[in-house]
Amino acid sequence: MKLSEIYGNNTASEGNSHNPAISFEVFPPKKGEEEFGILLDELNQLKRFNPALVSLTYGAGGNNNSSMKLVELLNRDFNVMPHFTCVCNDRAGVELHIKEIETMGINNILALRGDIPQDKSLCKTDFKHANELIEFIKAKTDLSIGCAGYPEGHIESLSIADDIQNLKKKVDAGAAAIYTQLFFDNEKFFSYIEAVRKIGINVPIIAGLMPVISTKQIERMTSMAKISIPKKLSEGLEKYKDSPSALKEFGIEFGTQQCCGLIEQGVQGLHFYTLNKSYSTAKILENIL
Repeated sequence: MKLSEIYGNNTASEGNSHNPAISFEVFPPKKGEEEFGILLDELNQLKRFNPALVSLTYGAGGNNNSSMKLVELLNRDFNVMPHFTCVCNDRAGVELHIKEIETMGINNILALRGDIPQDKSLCKTDFKHANELIEFIKAKTDLSIGCAGYPEGHIESLSIADDIQNLKKKVDAGAAAIYTQLFFDNEKFFSYIEAVRKIGINVPIIAGLMPVISTKQIERMTSMAKISIPKKLSEGLEKYKDSPSALKEFGIEFGTQQCCGLIEQGVQGLHFYTLNKSYSTAKILENIL
């Protein structure tokens, strides 16, 4: 099922009460194939929520061997959307990859620039930005293409307005849906949608969500990206900093309320960054569905 079939071709449902499409992100386990079974067990705990798709992140530094084996495995039970980055790949490598996933019967791909590796020798120059990769995939395949959006702006962008202009380039190049970076402040997301629609971007915008599991997790994420911490979350992190189990339950409560607020405003999809764990995501979904 392609992105247009999952979310619709336009934003007509935005603002209306409905059940949003549910999707999950996972990543290749650090130990590779020996941990594939563990990941599948976690995903099977989430299968009952009928995910529209499961996205799989790309191997760090352009190493996608483990990812491709896992794509094939996941594709047996889920509608898989592999991620693909261009920063460590040339045109020949990209074309080989996209043809391979089409051969598997996969319909969707999430096209990203990717993080610049510390070892700059790994970088290729065929593609410098995600819109160039999207344009290339669109010309070469029939894949439906997703792209990334940043409710508070990409960490490298000069401003949110500048970042949204870059987003328009990706959509104009052929992106069919936007998956946002995780956020905790719904007002930031709603303001982002308003600004994006204002400049004529009309493809579905899918909310990226990460259940709060630990203080360390939050500190790491906010150090890597522009992500605001609302007062309620900040207070909870402080209150339960010495009780991991209580913090996890607080995270479920916070995530439930965040999702309810998004659903009330007619969000088209909820995309959970699961960190390869099912418990908190499952509890949130039990609360909202």
